[in-house]
Amino acid sequence: MTAVRSRALELLELLPRPLDPVRSMKLKISILLVASGTAGLAYFWADVGWIPASTSVTAIIGAVAVSQILAHGMTRPLRDMTAAAGAMARGDYSRRIRVTARDEVGALGRAFNQMSADLEAADRNRRELIANVSHELRTPIAALQAVLENVVDGVSEPNPATMRTALAQTVRLSRLVTELLDLSRIDAGAHPLPREPLPVEPLLADVVAEAEVNAAAVGRSAVRFTTTVATDAVTVTADGERLHQVLVNLLDNAVRHGPPDGRVWVTAARSPAGLLLEVRDEGPGIAVAERDLVFRRFTRGEKALGGGTGLGLSIARWVIELHGGTIAVVDSTRGCRIRITLPT
Repeated sequence: MTAVRSRALELLELLPRPLDPVRSMKLKISILLVASGTAGLAYFWADVGWIPASTSVTAIIGAVAVSQILAHGMTRPLRDMTAAAGAMARGDYSRRIRVTARDEVGALGRAFNQMSADLEAADRNRRELIANVSHELRTPIAALQAVLENVVDGVSEPNPATMRTALAQTVRLSRLVTELLDLSRIDAGAHPLPREPLPVEPLLADVVAEAEVNAAAVGRSAVRFTTTVATDAVTVTADGERLHQVLVNLLDNAVRHGPPDGRVWVTAARSPAGLLLEVRDEGPGIAVAERDLVFRRFTRGEKALGGGTGLGLSIARWVIELHGGTIAVVDSTRGCRIRITLPT
């Protein structure tokens, strides 16, 4: 049945389109009515007999007039779409068309409005991305420039403390560039995700070791890390490099937002939903209203202090969703508690 239908559609495509040169839809409808009416009258004359010419002309004129009135509402969405498409070509994505019909033109109008909304959102995100990236790049570059200018002018000595300040800003720039590259892969819609069975305890040990080095680099060497792995949470099937990146980002956030001598807990356990990985700190926490917002690009909680780019949690959500899991901020008696659920 499908093959027959496809063949019929192919034959229909081969039929001539005599009305294509006509530039008005209403005129096409009028021509259609006149042609069909004339054909009907011709058959009537041939089969029944002659009728007064005035009657035929009056019927044709009436049909044309009615078609013009009825076709106005049929073709108005098409004219509106043409005008809106011209505005979109000039960069104005705010135009919408009024759609009340339930036919194919109405469906086309609704699809056009959805496309306009998507393009407007994409254009807005692009503008925000450019503005936010410019801001995020300007901050460490300005700080690094100030440090180097002070060293060149002799205001400060190139001692280890000054070099550590310059290194911290360079590390921040490197992290931002890496996250922007990841962001471009997200927008491209594809990224390889090789998965393999990974032992959980060594993975968390490597993550904590890197987090301790990062904590010392930002003056938080007094922060203590506690790792707990349940006996039934031995392995996980995942992309080790990406999961490592996510956990390091969560620990870095916990270190920055917690007290200088606070504690950070990392736990792994099993649940019916899969493997649970949790990171908890002793910081101010995240308000319930902001728990979903912090996973958006260039967004930080109101109580967040400097150092972040606003991209880490967005990339973390992307990585976890590629694994088929979830990441969310959950209730905690103190501080912030982020839970990752990975399917087994």
